[in-house]
Amino acid sequence: MKIQLSLARVLSCMALVAMSLPAQAADPAAAAAKASATTTWVYPLVPKFGGVHPRPDADAQPDPKADYKILVDVISTGTDKSKPYPSLERLARLVNLLAHSGVPPERMHIVAVLDQRAGAAGLTDAASRKYLKKGNPNLEILHALKKAGVKLLVCSQALAEHGVQDNELDPAVTVTLSALTAPVVYQQQGYHYMQL
Repeated sequence: MKIQLSLARVLSCMALVAMSLPAQAADPAAAAAKASATTTWVYPLVPKFGGVHPRPDADAQPDPKADYKILVDVISTGTDKSKPYPSLERLARLVNLLAHSGVPPERMHIVAVLDQRAGAAGLTDAASRKYLKKGNPNLEILHALKKAGVKLLVCSQALAEHGVQDNELDPAVTVTLSALTAPVVYQQQGYHYMQL
């Protein structure tokens, strides 16, 4: 009884703390716009997306001499269907954080699997209108990520399940066997897994 009461009290306190903290914006661009006028945002490798606030004094700075092998499972789509997915904004921020820390593009090995509902980000604008009845707001950020060296994958099993043809995908994305096997294959190659 005492343990249950203590656990309930801890959970209650955690909920109060969470409610008292400023809400994390579902839209990173909106969060940046709300920041102080003196806050600086830079976009060293992915222009317009994933802004970085420089903090050279902060802990756990990336080592510019290290190789970074990262497999990102992109699953979140956000709520505003007229804007790029916040998960893609965070992916752009990851790239920009590494770049701002001095990691050269040839030391960044980032693979992103557009998984679950986020797979729709890989559709051409015409295919997005066909299947989702709206254009694809993610294409600009996908092209910027690809230009920055991010390999973007979409699941062939999901394509088959939804009747999507390969020619309905934007050239920025590559078809992979599945979103289930891609993380296994890349982790065997030494990639670290991250989910957004």
